Amino acid sequence: MEFIFAIFEINRTYMQTEIKKVELRNLAFEDYKQLKNSMVESYPEMANSYWRSNDIKKLLSIFPEGQLVILVDGVVVGSALSLIVDEKLVDKRHNYRQIIGDYTFSTHNPDGEILYGIDVFIHPNYRGLRLGRRLYDARKELCEQLNLKAIVFAGRIPNYSQYAKKFSPRNYIEKVKDKELHDPVLSFQLSNDFHVLKILKNYLEGDEESKEFAVLLEWNNVYYDESPKLINSEKSIIRLGLIQWQMRQLNNVEALFEQAEFFIDVVSGYGSDFALFPELFTAPLMADFNHLSEAEAIRELARHSEPIRKRFQEFAISYNINIITGSMPHLENGILYNVGFLCKRDGTSEMYYKIHITPNEVHHWGMKGGSEFKTYDTDCGKIGILICYDVEFPELSRLLADEGMNILFVPFLTDTQNAYTRVKHCSQARAIENECYVAIAGCVGNLPKVNNMDIQYAQASVFTPSDFAFPSNGIKAEATPNTEMTLIVDVDLNLLKNLHEHGSVRILKDRRKDLYQINKTK
Repeated sequence: MEFIFAIFEINRTYMQTEIKKVELRNLAFEDYKQLKNSMVESYPEMANSYWRSNDIKKLLSIFPEGQLVILVDGVVVGSALSLIVDEKLVDKRHNYRQIIGDYTFSTHNPDGEILYGIDVFIHPNYRGLRLGRRLYDARKELCEQLNLKAIVFAGRIPNYSQYAKKFSPRNYIEKVKDKELHDPVLSFQLSNDFHVLKILKNYLEGDEESKEFAVLLEWNNVYYDESPKLINSEKSIIRLGLIQWQMRQLNNVEALFEQAEFFIDVVSGYGSDFALFPELFTAPLMADFNHLSEAEAIRELARHSEPIRKRFQEFAISYNINIITGSMPHLENGILYNVGFLCKRDGTSEMYYKIHITPNEVHHWGMKGGSEFKTYDTDCGKIGILICYDVEFPELSRLLADEGMNILFVPFLTDTQNAYTRVKHCSQARAIENECYVAIAGCVGNLPKVNNMDIQYAQASVFTPSDFAFPSNGIKAEATPNTEMTLIVDVDLNLLKNLHEHGSVRILKDRRKDLYQINKTK
């Protein structure tokens, strides 16, 4: 059991002598005498409540890395002891003797999923220095290093005896959670990202302060990987290659492929996992059809969509990179859509649609919006892709975030700076509100010989959430505006995992789903 009595009291115990050094390390058997002395001082109300030397020797023999001590000026003043147990054992109703195998520690299983805390204490002369928090932080780090699912322990509720006639244990816990009451153990654990699993009766014999009740508490390891792989494992650091494409005259589709391959070669040469092309970057090929109406010309351009998909799929394989092909017109059963392709380096591809069509696209080209949007599974985790105008509708991004999206890619095409501003600021908002990365890339330059595609304005960028682990302005990187170039940026998915659980604000978690929800209609 977590024998925490008053180590987390708010009032600081001031030291009579100056502290020169505080050290946290693994317990050694040579520490036993000092460990025992600190335990005796920590548990004055529980006679003989200290670990025997054979208990410590056994713990160190089966799980040495799980036994921690805090030393002040070379003297052991606190400790945290742990076992690894099976998740099914924790799920069952249990008491302290059962969880430690009646002091044999036979419940320890190196292949288990749970780091179970069996004791933690701080010498009373050193309480108020947050040494207990150091021990818990070290436990969390150990849990992550060992790829364990969670930390679990049964915490005492020593103030409950004062309220037992007034409240049930459940009511007492709720009042502590709501900060109506303070409990020296439970209040600290709740503030340290632990959450209540259940109430255990008759957990520790003789614990009169808690009326022998205990609160089973859990801290989840957000980095836990249920099936770790030695090869082909999901990466945590993802490199993005954004292509700020210069509109230029192209004689034929092979010239387009030559220019595209140049950029793919560049970003893959730097080890990028993704290459992002802009919306309608194939527009220069419409120059051959400029004698036709705008609606007819773009339908001629749509004939290239399938050949482009095939060639870009070959590029994805040969350059070992996932390619997001921006977008291009595509005819399907006589209906004109704005689509793109996710060409994966494993040889597969998927098509995505622009959902919201701008008034310009409707008026000049007669385009229709698609009716399907989703997240895409890649070797770098789940991603989302929204084409330009779609990012200005927050509902789409939120639904993708609910499906587990980590990175949102937005290929865009904007003619003026005010149009670009809409895309930029909406993309930044999507990164913040959905706790994800957003990468945008557009076309620059002019196309004087293509109707309805005269001028372009763009600045490729990668946006982040706004919290301490990220840039203070929420901008990871930006390209030079209106200049053909690539932007290569690393993003860390582990920072997102930590943000979801421990951010200054937790937007996805704190939504009032009791008041409002967003759902797909089909």
